[in-house]
Amino acid sequence: MKPRHFLTLLDLEPLELTGLIRRAAELKAMQHRGAIHAPLRGKVLAMIFEKSSTRTRVSFEAGMTQMGGSALFLDSRDTQLGRGETIEDSARVISRMVDCVMIRTFRHETIMRFSEHSSVPVINGLTDAYHPCQLLADIQTFKEHREDIRGRTVTWVGDGNNVCHSWINAARQFDFRLHIASPAGYEPSPERIRTAGDRVMLTNDPMEAARGSDLIVTDVWASMGQEEEHRQRVRDFAGYQVNAALMGEAAPNALFMHCLPAHRGEEVSADVIDGPQSVVWDEAENRLHAQKALMEFLLERPR
Repeated sequence: MKPRHFLTLLDLEPLELTGLIRRAAELKAMQHRGAIHAPLRGKVLAMIFEKSSTRTRVSFEAGMTQMGGSALFLDSRDTQLGRGETIEDSARVISRMVDCVMIRTFRHETIMRFSEHSSVPVINGLTDAYHPCQLLADIQTFKEHREDIRGRTVTWVGDGNNVCHSWINAARQFDFRLHIASPAGYEPSPERIRTAGDRVMLTNDPMEAARGSDLIVTDVWASMGQEEEHRQRVRDFAGYQVNAALMGEAAPNALFMHCLPAHRGEEVSADVIDGPQSVVWDEAENRLHAQKALMEFLLERPR
């Protein structure tokens, strides 16, 4: 049986995704009360990092340990991925030695090529195109605070980047409305917007996008690898800060999320991210629990 991979949210069925969110909540409750749950005893996760990260490494490594398994950290200096060895050959070799592979890299093509030749499940820890694990945590966090996201309105403010692309996929899979406010020239891919049909509304006006929304989400203006563009992006994104005025356009009980790290005073004001509507710390913690549910799902399937 071929392994199931998790490269985008579209790799699982909507019912499987809702089951993962439910299971993540159960695993969180178990961990908080100190229950031992080790279904992955003897399993090994290889974590390949071409892009560095705090939350991704800690959440996957801690999660695997809590479930009885172990994790190997491999950065770009530790592997020959796509350099001294082809991506395809690396996939064939590594997947014969471990039970699951998580890759955090730049080009989405890299993880697609790796997964095609891997004999074990491959998880997308982030690419320039998508960040699906972040969305599992985000949907779990919304459910904790506001119940089902189905039929709600979510507003994305900022760059049409990899996290935004995963929010577009989430709108399709979890059936909610997504308003996207990006500056001209920074909108998400038109093709990705078309796939979501009438679930997505695109505008250059963040106040319009936020009106009546149940959740406001943003990200840094310059992501990793875009540092040289920072000054230009600060100018281009002026007016796209999530602040008290913008939150005032949303529903009275609207939540605020950010995948972190955050730059207070740029994409979000300090009074919002540190205020009562912010759930960013729950959101960050839930990377651990959502990914534990994902690894359990992928590794406990009969192969």
